[in-house]
Amino acid sequence: MCGLAGMIGLNGRTVDATALERMAFSLQHRGPDDKGLYVNGAVGFGFRRLSILDLSPGGHQPKVSRDGKVVIVFNGEIYNYIELRAELTALGHTFESSGDTEVLLAAYREWGPDCLPKLNGMWAFLIYDVVERKVFGSRDRFGVKPLYRYATGDMVLFGSEIKAILESGYYQTRLNWNVATAFLLRSQLDVDSQTFYEGIEQVPAGSAFELYLDGRYRSWSFWSLDEIEPTQVQEPIEAFKHLFDDAVRLRMRSDVPVGVCLSGGLDSTSILCSMAKRKTAPGHHLQAFSFMSKAYDESRYIADTIQWTGAELNRLEVDPTLLIGKLEKVLWYHDGPVHSMTALVGFELMGLAARTGIKVILNGQGADETIAGYHSYFGSHWAGMIRKGQWLKAWKEIKDHSAALGSDAYRTFLSAALPMFTDGISEFSVYRRLALRKQQRSLNRNGWFTPEFVEHLQPEKAVRNRFLEDELKASVRRDPLPLFLRIEDRNSMAHSVEARVPFLDYRLVRFLFGLTAEWKMHGPWNKYILRQAMAGSIPESVRMRADKMGFPVPGRQWLAAALYEPFQDLLAGREMRESGIYNVSKISEDLDANRSGSKDESVALFNIAQFQMWSSRTHSAVTLPAR
Repeated sequence: MCGLAGMIGLNGRTVDATALERMAFSLQHRGPDDKGLYVNGAVGFGFRRLSILDLSPGGHQPKVSRDGKVVIVFNGEIYNYIELRAELTALGHTFESSGDTEVLLAAYREWGPDCLPKLNGMWAFLIYDVVERKVFGSRDRFGVKPLYRYATGDMVLFGSEIKAILESGYYQTRLNWNVATAFLLRSQLDVDSQTFYEGIEQVPAGSAFELYLDGRYRSWSFWSLDEIEPTQVQEPIEAFKHLFDDAVRLRMRSDVPVGVCLSGGLDSTSILCSMAKRKTAPGHHLQAFSFMSKAYDESRYIADTIQWTGAELNRLEVDPTLLIGKLEKVLWYHDGPVHSMTALVGFELMGLAARTGIKVILNGQGADETIAGYHSYFGSHWAGMIRKGQWLKAWKEIKDHSAALGSDAYRTFLSAALPMFTDGISEFSVYRRLALRKQQRSLNRNGWFTPEFVEHLQPEKAVRNRFLEDELKASVRRDPLPLFLRIEDRNSMAHSVEARVPFLDYRLVRFLFGLTAEWKMHGPWNKYILRQAMAGSIPESVRMRADKMGFPVPGRQWLAAALYEPFQDLLAGREMRESGIYNVSKISEDLDANRSGSKDESVALFNIAQFQMWSSRTHSAVTLPAR
């Protein structure tokens, strides 16, 4: 929902309304239904509205309180706004509108920063407290909604997307080489607050801040996974099911039609089946949107779910040449590279939803990182049991898993036990330096990049994920959830569609992180508690499937056929050859190997192509700086 821009002058600096208007205009795709501007000396807020709740003029932003003492711009949804409004009404507050923005403003006036733990939703907002001469801002617990910040000596700029800051005229574009090297050499994106633009950073998820007009600034975290207490319930499966269904119920609150992205997997199927138990808006049929790929056929599971729910299926089929032709547009919406060609499919899927008249989409982001959906988590689970001395239990789990998947139990057990003997080595700086040099030598042997470019790669911080719980926390905080949430937000908002994620209801996440690992991994099954809770509520073919696809694309095949010549043309360009980054002849050689099928280099090739396309249009000619 919506896009916001903020311009805060410090120590007497006033706001340039024309620049603020440019910032807000750059976000018009996030909010085509209304626009607004607020300027008061040193503080300026710009807004573009996507009408989801309270479609009347009462939902206009920036919203100024009746006494003029507080002003808000707010992007997101507070799903429990009805319950909060009732509580605030009992405390003496009155409301002119029926949406959540006025409720959020009243919550701040009643409780100040302590309002944040009461909110169930996704948000990024700025509130100007005129009396206190400060701006209070926050981003939701998981960073579902974006907020970027850039500070100069006497001006602080905020935007829902980086492009708003670029349009201000106060920022001179500079490539962040730390981010660029981590992306091209490690395929890392969105792992911390840095962006591809030096000096522009993300406001951290789960944080709040106060910025005073005299320049004072403080920030803090209002919620943390580390503070979650063990879950104490008699019936965990029933408790999970109740929380999940309630999370879906709250996210169906909308004054416009609601749909769902359906992959055929466990997460999206569970959401759709929960939605189907509830009434949709009069005259609106429940809509599901699916990408159909012949290389990854999930049609059987999707058909079972459609039959189960009675939803209307909207199929997306894509031509790879036309898809790659939209890459430049996608990169503009994202203000930088994406993780894979799957992001392009997601972009088209949201476009299909918009053309169908859907303005709100529910999907399954966050389930994998909170209920242990990736198969790589099995290793962390087993290694954790071995560290706890549960050798026999680990062996039984590995045997059950290997029997179901046809793998070697003995080799798997040895692999799981190895980390116990190597724990702690990575903490030594000497080890980290040696590991970095080894990685650099490996990358040099790959031959795609010049030695000078590889030398710009920064050492990674040592991370000790000793148990499954540690691995899941890292997945939520650092990699991959922040990236996937960014992809989801930009792809949906590019088409003026709002994406909602029930699995990231903080009550559900708090419950899950309070459970022991055995409720997430059990024998051959990941997402164990979800599978148990969905018995009888979703098709059995989906509930008991052991494979995982999501929305995959046949990248190697596309690069070997329809996309081969466009990539050849890119490699032949002068910019790549003169950048000081690439060994173009070696990349071209591996492009041919990918085509023949002797290698699958599709992800790395796509990364180079999109980085070069994006950087050449945002930074002119990119040339490696001297160290």
